[in-house]
Amino acid sequence: MLERLKLRDNGVPIYVQLREQLLAAIGRGDLKPGAQLPTMRQVAVTLRIDLNTVQRAYGELERENILTTVRGRGSFVAETLPPSRNPRKLAQDLASRIAVEARMQGVALDDLAEALFKLAEREA
Repeated sequence: MLERLKLRDNGVPIYVQLREQLLAAIGRGDLKPGAQLPTMRQVAVTLRIDLNTVQRAYGELERENILTTVRGRGSFVAETLPPSRNPRKLAQDLASRIAVEARMQGVALDDLAEALFKLAEREA
């Protein structure tokens, strides 16, 4: 897991990059419900970033009920992920995540929007 975490100097805050990469790993099934995450200290040392940055990323995921933290044991992917919310809110959240990933990959948001529009036209 640690070897897959990559940070880029692209203007996206480090905690957001880390948060989004963890979400992506959960979404892909690389991290399954109940799976233990690397310790915050391990992530900080491996990525050479401040521990507070990792705590912020993990903390946001915990507030969203995506992670659970057990004192003295570590952080785990929640056994049951939060139920779906309002579809518009879900779409906005997904768009935000995709925008972060696009920026990390060097893709302009206009190009991404055009690609999504063409995809929607094909599926209509």
